[in-house]
Amino acid sequence: MVRPRKQMNLNPQEPDLANVANEEPLQDNPVPPVAPPVPGVRQGVPRNVEVPLVPEGIQENPPLVREDLLFERFRRMKAPEFEGTTDPLEADNWLIDIQVILDFMGITEREKVLYASFALKKDARHWWMTVQMRKDVAAMSWQDFVAEFRMMYYNIEILAAQQDEFTSMKQGSMTVLEAVKKFEQLARLCPELIPNETAKVRIMMKMFRTDIAKQVSTGSSPPTQVSDCISRAIRAEYWINQDKEARAQIFKAKKEEKVVVKQFQPRQNQESYPKGQINNSGQNSK
Repeated sequence: MVRPRKQMNLNPQEPDLANVANEEPLQDNPVPPVAPPVPGVRQGVPRNVEVPLVPEGIQENPPLVREDLLFERFRRMKAPEFEGTTDPLEADNWLIDIQVILDFMGITEREKVLYASFALKKDARHWWMTVQMRKDVAAMSWQDFVAEFRMMYYNIEILAAQQDEFTSMKQGSMTVLEAVKKFEQLARLCPELIPNETAKVRIMMKMFRTDIAKQVSTGSSPPTQVSDCISRAIRAEYWINQDKEARAQIFKAKKEEKVVVKQFQPRQNQESYPKGQINNSGQNSK
């Protein structure tokens, strides 16, 4: 069958009405044909479709695996062990060290108690076993553990003695840094005596030597913060030592000068004659 030839429209401004009826209708959004799936060939994943990384029903980190990983981290950090002591300072030092590690690990309250109790050895391990018999340690919080620990190892009599030592402590022959270190150790055991910075500064000022405390307290604004008080005390100690050294050098120089003068001082010529010999003046040397 021969199609009739299309008539040409000689006027481009007017639509070719003769050929409009023969044109096929245009689709707004043509959809390309989809090929049927081929067996054995992986089909592509449409965009904007989330694909789960872990199949459903499988946990990414099972509880047992997580505990093993946490324990390995705890072991690599070389947490200090605690065997028990009668010195509250030693017990407090261990508690601070172990708490720093546990906080860094970012674990739960129950896990903190679990790993801290693992670091208890010898006498401390026996004490913890008695706690387990009267407490549900599985439900124990970290604050509960700290309270039990302090009740056992912060001896009341020793604490009272160290509180007295804290309030009456003197610097003596220690340097400022040595005295401050001991002061801070004792201060940790008696927080009720230093409820604020002002109270702590007041006790610290009494601890310093008189010559240092005098320079620290001079000026229009006495220290009200512990850090400021320590900084002033270190500077005062430095200049006091410089002054002592200068005085010692002056004293040493004067002493050496006296020795030199004595060595070069002219001696008196005193002639001595044997017993019974007559000198030039005719007198007997008796």
